Amino acid sequence: MTPELWTIVWLSLKISLVAVLVTLPIAFVLAMLLARARFPGKFLLDGLVHLPLVLPPVVTGWLLLLAFAPNGPLGAPLAAIGVSLLFRWTGAAVAAGIMALPLMVRAIRLSIEAVDPRLEGAARTLGASRMRVWRTITIPLALPGIAAGAVLGFARSLGEFGATITFVSNIPGETQTLPIAIYSALQVPGSDPMVARLALISVLLSLAALVLSEWLSRRGGVDHVF
Repeated sequence: MTPELWTIVWLSLKISLVAVLVTLPIAFVLAMLLARARFPGKFLLDGLVHLPLVLPPVVTGWLLLLAFAPNGPLGAPLAAIGVSLLFRWTGAAVAAGIMALPLMVRAIRLSIEAVDPRLEGAARTLGASRMRVWRTITIPLALPGIAAGAVLGFARSLGEFGATITFVSNIPGETQTLPIAIYSALQVPGSDPMVARLALISVLLSLAALVLSEWLSRRGGVDHVF
């Protein structure tokens, strides 16, 4: 593990962690809406949430580039207060979070749907408010699935490549995550040892996250997360 490798690994972990922390509340709200609410356009919302799973990642990155450009609908307000996500690690976290969102929503939604509504109904008949039922019954019972969704999102963020490189480019020390570093090393003759080390680190981190996510899912009684 050279200093260069440590920089790449640390940057990848930081981007993935920030992506999950920012995306998790959004994923939870969307999962609650899709699991419990009934409203017009629910199927459309479900389709939009899962769209990053089927869109080419490069398209997602291009759309982010348009949205967060200095004159874009989201970039212009940010530029007015001196904030820019282009070619920054924060932009890489946004791209990773968007690509991880569908998997997180699905895991959390399944965990919420697995909560027995009779328990919630019994608590309501005993005088508990909707908020108290949600806080003391729904969330604790769904917590393993929520944790599984977060870990699964972390694993997906670690492997994000297409949207990230399109949106924030390949800048060593700033946006060069493990997948981008592997791609860059593959372009250099004689870099097989570096590629092997980076690939091994990626496999170990991703496998650990997937195993943890599966364990949390089974502990919470949630099947078919993937």
